[in-house]
Amino acid sequence: MHRSIWRRLFRHTARAVAVGAVLAGLTVVTPSGSSAAAAGTLQQVTGFGSNPGNLAMYVYAPSNLPADAPLVVALHGCTQSASDYHSHSGWQKFADQWGFAVIYPQTGTANNSLSCFSWFDSTKDTRGRGEAASVVQMVDTAAARYGSDRGRIFVTGLSAGGGMTADLLADYPDVFAGGSVDSGLPAQCATTQSAASGCQYSNQNLTPKAWGDKVRNSYPGYSGPWPRVAVWQGSSDTTVAPVNGTELRDQWTDVWGIGQTASSTQNLTGGTTESVYNDSAGKPAVALFSVSGMAHGLAVDPGSGADQCGTTGTYYLDQICSSYHTAKFWGLDGSGDQGGTGSLPAPSGLTVTATTDTGAALSWNSVSGAASYNVYRNGTKVGSATGTTYSDTGLSVATSYSYTVAAVDSSGAVGTPSAPVTATTTGSAPKCYTDNNYNQVKAGRAHQSGGYTYADGSDQNMGLYNVAVTHTLKETATGYFVLADSGC
Repeated sequence: MHRSIWRRLFRHTARAVAVGAVLAGLTVVTPSGSSAAAAGTLQQVTGFGSNPGNLAMYVYAPSNLPADAPLVVALHGCTQSASDYHSHSGWQKFADQWGFAVIYPQTGTANNSLSCFSWFDSTKDTRGRGEAASVVQMVDTAAARYGSDRGRIFVTGLSAGGGMTADLLADYPDVFAGGSVDSGLPAQCATTQSAASGCQYSNQNLTPKAWGDKVRNSYPGYSGPWPRVAVWQGSSDTTVAPVNGTELRDQWTDVWGIGQTASSTQNLTGGTTESVYNDSAGKPAVALFSVSGMAHGLAVDPGSGADQCGTTGTYYLDQICSSYHTAKFWGLDGSGDQGGTGSLPAPSGLTVTATTDTGAALSWNSVSGAASYNVYRNGTKVGSATGTTYSDTGLSVATSYSYTVAAVDSSGAVGTPSAPVTATTTGSAPKCYTDNNYNQVKAGRAHQSGGYTYADGSDQNMGLYNVAVTHTLKETATGYFVLADSGC
């Protein structure tokens, strides 16, 4: 975060106060797991493990999240919170659009006086210890809850959260398929608090191999595959010096065994230059996004455009939607886990030919050289076809889905995905009821036990049994209700 905050960090020790357990307006998930986090709202999840790092876990899962969807971990910066990062960063937009869940770990003043993740403390940021171990416990809990694809788990973070992101990628390359370090520090740059300021402000004058060794030594004996890493750095950052972006580039290209000369470079919006470093198969392994004139913070770009996201605020800077470009770098946009690096062009003419209450039929024009086609629903592959038609089934009634198609050649390389189309299933939308907990129980949509209210069917915890707490319940099947506070 900004210079004065970081200076205070090095002058003060953590105060022994409890981390806030519940953010205003969020529903607590009980340790028993009987009350799963409601889809479409930011929810706290408790009882996710031994939690050696004393962190809080929050999760956002969009409605109609499919099984085998990706999972993203997003770490806030100093003085920030899970809800703050969720509100400003833009990750919710792409979670909804492309179909994945987001974990927001939260630290607090009990761990650090400025609520910074401890990227500089080897007792907290190394494999199996402290905050790093707590984050992986969150991943295990969320992956089990949502049936996530364990091969598509990613982590991103800002500033101190970016430093912890780099540490997590080094500590757990067997857990994370990719990461994004935003205005952050190289993995294991500092192992004590007193050494942290040197990493922030100064060139460490290490070779790429020395940087790479810090990653390799974080999990001795591990030989890959390594995470694909995006690095975001502002050229006018005076809190985390721009050299950190170069050092991160050096570190991860060395881990991948590739040089520090970019395979390709392009100019993006917001004064951003993207430099991509390909692996031996020609697939992007590391990307450095340098944002000209940007100070310390996360790059956002408010607006309704496809490549826009987020809202401005303290350390949320109006430049470019970094979350959009990071998600595309990871393949969350539907290009698939093979990166969409094949040479085949995008199929044209993708059309929704029919819909039912639980299905949608698609057709598209053939692509010369295609052996098959991958079909993606909300950014996640749901099937393949050897011809130019596909029928998707098992969908929810009166619900909209986004589809893309990509051609696959005989070697298995996936080409460029098509432009998306939207299919809306038929039928009547589920009924929704907004009322206080007392009246929800009285109407037969919920029940109370031990002074708390639970939705009938889903048993989701609605809070205290009284007239002061109000929720929206959606009836997804006769007599089965789920929380739908974010909209129905």
